[in-house]
Amino acid sequence: MKRIFLDANVLFMAAYNPQGKAAFIIQLAREGRWHLYSSAYAVAEARRNLEIKFPDQVPDFEILLKSIQIIKHQESGISLPGLDRKDQPIFQAALASAATGLITGDKKDFGQFMNKPDETSGINIQTPSDFLKRFKLPYRNL
Repeated sequence: MKRIFLDANVLFMAAYNPQGKAAFIIQLAREGRWHLYSSAYAVAEARRNLEIKFPDQVPDFEILLKSIQIIKHQESGISLPGLDRKDQPIFQAALASAATGLITGDKKDFGQFMNKPDETSGINIQTPSDFLKRFKLPYRNL
């Protein structure tokens, strides 16, 4: 079964917009399509941003986390050349979780690496939209 790693912004969007594509990806995992992973680092960032911008969504966020295996960040020594230092822990956690995919909305920092698993240690980095298209799964409102 596919192992998918979720970046902080995807976690944030899933809680902020329960009808959106990020939440749909989590719903499909609950249905057994794949296993979801994230890191304590990403969860802390998403939680912090929700508490600041949308504090009423924090309880929904905590419920979403029950569908995701959270791993602790461990410095692996492996980095992705050209990726901003602040995003290396996300990439390293995806590697540590043996993910085949990393879902992120961060095109600014991850954009140059998207859809290039040969350059990213076998991890296919995609936006939620691209991920759903790859599996030919039509997005539907939840």
